[in-house]
Amino acid sequence: MGKDKTAGETRQVIGVIVRFEDCGRDDLHRIGMKGLSLAEMTALGLNVPPGFIIPTDAGFDILKGNIDIRELLYEVRSEVSRIENTMDRWFASRNPLLLSIRSGASVMMPGMMDTILNVGMNREVIASLLDEGMSEYFVFDCYRRFTRMYGETVLGIKPYKFDAATQDMLNHAGMFSEEEFDSNHHRKLADNYREIIRKETGSSIPDNPYDQVKEAIVAVIRSWENPRAVVYRNLRRISHDLGSAVIVQGMVFGNLDDRSASGVVTTRDPIVGAKQLFGEYLLRSQGEDVLAGTRTPKKISELQGDLFPVYSELEKVAEKLEHHFQEAQEIEFTIESGKLYILQTHTAQCTAQAKIKISVDMVNEGLLSKEKAVLSIEPESLDQILHNFIDPKVQMRSIMKGLPASPGGASGAVVFDIKEAARYIKQSREAILVRAETITDDVEAMELATGILTGHGGVTSHAAVVARRMGKPCITGCESMNIDIDRGEIRVGDLTIKRGDIITIDGSSGRVFLGTVPMRKTSISTEFRVLLSWADEMRTMKVRANADTPEDAQRAIEFGAEGIGLCRTEAMFMAADRLPAMRTLILEESSEERDRMLVQLEEFQRNDFLEIFRALNGKPVTIRLLDPPLHEFLPNAEQLTKEVAVMRSQGEAGEELRRKERLLKRVLSHQEINPMLGLRGCRLGIINPGIIEMQVRAVVEAACELITEGIETRPEIMIPLVGHVREFEWIRERLDNLIGKLMEEKNVTLHYRIGVLIEIPRAALTAGALAQKADFFSFGTNDLTQTTFGFSRDDAEHKFLHYYHDQHILDENPFETIDMDGVGRLVRIATHDGRKANSSLTIGLCGEHGGEPRTIAFCHSLGMNYISCSPYRVPIARLAAAQASIRDRLAAAETSPSKNE
Repeated sequence: MGKDKTAGETRQVIGVIVRFEDCGRDDLHRIGMKGLSLAEMTALGLNVPPGFIIPTDAGFDILKGNIDIRELLYEVRSEVSRIENTMDRWFASRNPLLLSIRSGASVMMPGMMDTILNVGMNREVIASLLDEGMSEYFVFDCYRRFTRMYGETVLGIKPYKFDAATQDMLNHAGMFSEEEFDSNHHRKLADNYREIIRKETGSSIPDNPYDQVKEAIVAVIRSWENPRAVVYRNLRRISHDLGSAVIVQGMVFGNLDDRSASGVVTTRDPIVGAKQLFGEYLLRSQGEDVLAGTRTPKKISELQGDLFPVYSELEKVAEKLEHHFQEAQEIEFTIESGKLYILQTHTAQCTAQAKIKISVDMVNEGLLSKEKAVLSIEPESLDQILHNFIDPKVQMRSIMKGLPASPGGASGAVVFDIKEAARYIKQSREAILVRAETITDDVEAMELATGILTGHGGVTSHAAVVARRMGKPCITGCESMNIDIDRGEIRVGDLTIKRGDIITIDGSSGRVFLGTVPMRKTSISTEFRVLLSWADEMRTMKVRANADTPEDAQRAIEFGAEGIGLCRTEAMFMAADRLPAMRTLILEESSEERDRMLVQLEEFQRNDFLEIFRALNGKPVTIRLLDPPLHEFLPNAEQLTKEVAVMRSQGEAGEELRRKERLLKRVLSHQEINPMLGLRGCRLGIINPGIIEMQVRAVVEAACELITEGIETRPEIMIPLVGHVREFEWIRERLDNLIGKLMEEKNVTLHYRIGVLIEIPRAALTAGALAQKADFFSFGTNDLTQTTFGFSRDDAEHKFLHYYHDQHILDENPFETIDMDGVGRLVRIATHDGRKANSSLTIGLCGEHGGEPRTIAFCHSLGMNYISCSPYRVPIARLAAAQASIRDRLAAAETSPSKNE
């Protein structure tokens, strides 16, 4: 340990702080992404303001009291002296140095935690800066900024208090924006801010700059736990145990003079992926101005006219960083009197379309391997590719226009806050969040909304960045609208749009329309197809789709499905022209009438299977026999009871009343106390074999007809809700006999398979016995999750799962990603025991988890043959399966003997 001499004392330096020069990628979890980027840029020789990092573990220790912040401050003083020597400025002295103190987590959390700039400001520093010849405008602008940031971040004063003071100043001066303020306005506003602090806290900002540093460090560490950061981590499934590092750097000033600026630039267009600089900057500003969106910035291309040498240098920096990180970068920069400083770089937040194009282009440019390109895409982001966009044939006049910040079209009711958004979502209605500009506290409302519209800000503002990450359409900088939240309305010229009115936004063009505008789906780009073709070459697990209709089947094939892993036959009975026949089959007492309905339903199913088999053209089709309880096909008993009671109370009699009474009696006879665990699935097939025999006849006759036409078919018949091997044996014996007779009648050889849908824990635990009789297993993880947890999904998700999540009883919703410890263990047991008993057993998963990337990786690790998901999730599953395979190979290479020698 070194020693630090301060104020006549010699104190031990505790050795916590990390310098940019002394860390690398292995330190990511301690120094955060921001700290790592500063370390790597410093190593590359870029002009980075000097500084140091207080790592995440030290931050936790400070909060727990394991490190005395006063002791740490001695080490901080020592490191600040290094900054002083490098920048030739002196903290808390003449020729003053000011500091920026920023957060830095190991995962991307844009704007969720706090920053304090211009730390070290006091009356003496103001005087020193003015004595140096610094302009009053610059000095008091910094003073105002620091006072507000300290008040909000350290002292916890609500932003609206300062907003009100700012608006009062604007109103009094007859001005529209802060850009019009002169030095006197900044000075007076800073004094007003200090008065707000005094009234709200009964104290003031400490004059001692190191007291400011101490409090700022603690506040930044604590911001890891602020509500918006917690909500963001919950939404993004980020661990709450990571913590944030603290980055301390010398300030450089984009607001110093007319040759100073701050800005954000991406090395490629984050919206379409073109290879060109994309971004914005503001002259005479600090970085917060661009990111906050409170002023409308200039396009980065205009920097060529304002400061051409800096623009040229920025292009070189962008190329250097892109080559180093092998990804498109988003770079924050400051220009101080014509000198370029790089403050931060990280992977650019791009639309899915742009990210895919960039990755494919980088492979073609020799910057990336195909494997790295496939790994670089977040599977979930592919959802954006399928977003709606406004039909170009529609001829409608827009009511206003802003900046196209995140592509896609969305219609919905105008809302101004999270409560309104939540209310519309509960009503299954879409909502467009409208704000003057979004702040980090709005992230939850943005998550709920279908699209975002802001009055201020640019394409790199908070709203734009977060919307692109969420994959939501967004328009920023719509300056022509005047938002009055108190009155609940937007005014655009003479037009008034009220809360709840429907608008449509086009995030691709920046146009806003009144009412609902017809939409179309996005087309799939050449780069998208190329990337998925690479993924298909690399994955070992097949991807099928859940499809219940010929239309779904065709769509699944278009998205690259290699078969159907779940065809729910009950969906075929729910159509308006079929439901009456199904109800008659269930309720009719006459066996002749029931037989007639079976024939009618068989014809419906046969025609459906003909079209599905034809669309699949030889690919496997897994058909689940009737699964739900019969009451789902029947009229609502409660409604029927009310109707009968009303008819009786009104004195009605005759055939109509008697018909309804008979119907009610039959409906009530099919009611069960717990229908989801009652007479359904294989149990219904055993009690009433006529239904499943009808279904199998429809399957076999359709398959045989197509075989005679020269079209290959591969039907797989899946028995649901099996809990005991004898249930499966009972059904399989009858189905094998029936299929044999049908093949003999048709004189056709059909290659079919019969398997088990494992959705009962007992089936998983006795998988060895089942595997000896079955041709395949498929895991129905929706019901398996319900039966393992003892949850009713609908009740659990509406009544208590959110509370379980908030209280950290469950880290994840088990219906969204598979519960590895419980349900996952059953899947693992069944896969192991099934393969041990039957080495040729095919194993897949067809629940809703089948399109979730972490579940897909789990299935890959077990060596499953396929997963099945909804048609629109097929591209996601193809990519996630490829990534699982690549990571598996990379891990194997890391542990191979040759690697360790």
